[in-house]
Amino acid sequence: MLILHAVLPVGLDADLPASSSAPDPRCVQAVRPQLVDNVGQKQAQISEQRLLLRLPYFSKYSKPPSTTVDAPIAVTSSLTPLSKSKHYLNTLAINSTNPDTSPSAPSPVVLLHGYGAGLGFYFRNIPALTNWAERRRTSVYALDWLGMGRSARVPFSVKAKRDDVPARVHEAESFFVDSLEEWREIMGLERMTLIGHSLGAYLSVAYALRHPERVTKLILLSPAGVPRGPNYTEISRELTDHGADPEGEHHVHPDRDPSRAEPASGPRLSTMRSGQKKHSNNQEESQSLGRRLFTYLWEEGWSPFQVVRSSLFWGPMLVGKYSSRRFQGLTEEETRDLHDYILNITMAKGSGEYCISHLLEPGAHARMPLVDRVGELKIPVTFVYGDHDWMDPLGGMQSVEQLRLAGNGEGKMYIVNNAGHHLYLDNPEAVNALLVKELDKRHASITSSSRSVRSTQRNNALNNASIFHELSNKQ
Repeated sequence: MLILHAVLPVGLDADLPASSSAPDPRCVQAVRPQLVDNVGQKQAQISEQRLLLRLPYFSKYSKPPSTTVDAPIAVTSSLTPLSKSKHYLNTLAINSTNPDTSPSAPSPVVLLHGYGAGLGFYFRNIPALTNWAERRRTSVYALDWLGMGRSARVPFSVKAKRDDVPARVHEAESFFVDSLEEWREIMGLERMTLIGHSLGAYLSVAYALRHPERVTKLILLSPAGVPRGPNYTEISRELTDHGADPEGEHHVHPDRDPSRAEPASGPRLSTMRSGQKKHSNNQEESQSLGRRLFTYLWEEGWSPFQVVRSSLFWGPMLVGKYSSRRFQGLTEEETRDLHDYILNITMAKGSGEYCISHLLEPGAHARMPLVDRVGELKIPVTFVYGDHDWMDPLGGMQSVEQLRLAGNGEGKMYIVNNAGHHLYLDNPEAVNALLVKELDKRHASITSSSRSVRSTQRNNALNNASIFHELSNKQ
């Protein structure tokens, strides 16, 4: 049994108020009190803790609940101040009280959420990673990016001209990458393994490219901004998909093991992309007034959360419809708590969310695709997609090929069954098992002279190249 010493933020009430249910779309009056009650830093803190309190190492109490001597893990939740005034990163720290200091000790893990989300989204993954941290005597951290979640909502701006794409991208990435690097220095971490989802995965790669000596490996969950555009990425499906299986097709694939992630294969990726192509064709509206308005607002720097906030009392209803439709695999209580959490971080002051139009073109195609940049990485990189993902997986396979061509045979790709874009929530058992397996894996350095290691890397690279060429021939 895991015994932990938990330190929660000062001032957290012993008994948290119950989270509100998603408002009834037919009743606007149900929205007014919820909007007043649920928005604000204090409410955001409570909604985050409500998600985390269901985890085995958290307590209802604001003071350490345990006086156990030699507890193996210490857990703290805090706002880590940065050097600039009023800049801080919301941090969940899970530290071994007896850390392994040997050369073979695994690097600390840092979980990084996606666009407009927060560390609370990982509530179904943190327990497994905590057990791993105890077993390996290391640390796991979960952060809110600057300007998102419960981190400081500081002004975001880009000074570069609109037509200077490299400068715009560099400035937007720096907002997040520089704050992460400062956080690393403050925490005293030499190297880190980064696990990122969606935009968090994109920014993890951007960080690794600027600070390669600080990253041990990358695990990228449904990463944004990987393939060149146009592609089959369909961002609108984030709002329209019903759970992890929008087509209700899981029952017709009894051969697929839902308990594990499977190495990507050519036929599997072709099937995924065929489904994405069908969605793309069904939603084709490039000539519509709505599409032109969407493109205009995107290029002018609007964010989808700005639209929700500007809708006043309809905001909670919109968030409620999204959370109840998209996360159908959660229990009723989990859905209610996640809805309350999403509502609070969405209605907070806009900040880091405004990066999106500088990093991605309308339609979520990267202005500077990662597939053209990953070849510089000399570390293991793992791409992971859900079998019903709306991110185009071809970019992941092309990236593995780019790594191989650059001499890095430690790129790989997996598909998680019964999962969509939020694969870590849709199928946590399979994702958690994969994360632990990848974290436990001992990777040889790229320059290793070991003949067996080079042989393994060569075989992996040949298999990846075969898949890549098979998919390319089907374009």
